[in-house]
Amino acid sequence: MVRTLWRVLAVGFDLDLTLADTRDAIAAVYDRLAAETGVFIDIAAVVSRLGPPLELELAHWFPPEHVPEMASRYRAVYEEIAVPRTLPMPGAGAAVDAVRDRGGRVIVVTAKNQHDAEATVRFLDLQVDEVAGGFYAAGKGEALRRFGATAYAGDHVADIDAARAAGARSVAIATGPYDSEALRAYGADIVLPDLRGFPDTLNELINPGSPSRQ
Repeated sequence: MVRTLWRVLAVGFDLDLTLADTRDAIAAVYDRLAAETGVFIDIAAVVSRLGPPLELELAHWFPPEHVPEMASRYRAVYEEIAVPRTLPMPGAGAAVDAVRDRGGRVIVVTAKNQHDAEATVRFLDLQVDEVAGGFYAAGKGEALRRFGATAYAGDHVADIDAARAAGARSVAIATGPYDSEALRAYGADIVLPDLRGFPDTLNELINPGSPSRQ
């Protein structure tokens, strides 16, 4: 019976600041946009609030009519500029491997567009089963349900919304803009300081109520 439970396990992961440290990578792309357009962009502010869709961030710096053009330009240069600067978050590889070692499936669901999400996963050599790009907050629930995810790990309160929308357990990772206290207050099922503690949560994810790190 236990072997059957492990075999059907499916876990979703967010990408930016959950599996992938894209802070310097994204900063470099915004530096390019600022240089090309002459528009001031507060890079530190951008990096401090990673998570929401690209267009929402660009709207802080460009008039509405220019946002689509800037989003296209951003995506045109992202793979060249940002992907090589991307690093794995602490424990990312081990977290993915822990699910797979137990016969589970790993699903990446992210607001990042499909092409750049896949390029980032390939660059980091993360052994995932599916990548679904272009989803945010509760909208991620669609992809998580489609792939049968029973849990979703992410660094943003919007990722807790995603798990709720999918009827999955939320594993909040305090490596993004929210600390452990804020994530717990928002209602995360499990809160971890980083992904290095994730392998120890797998028993709890399958058997809610069993011991886990919080």
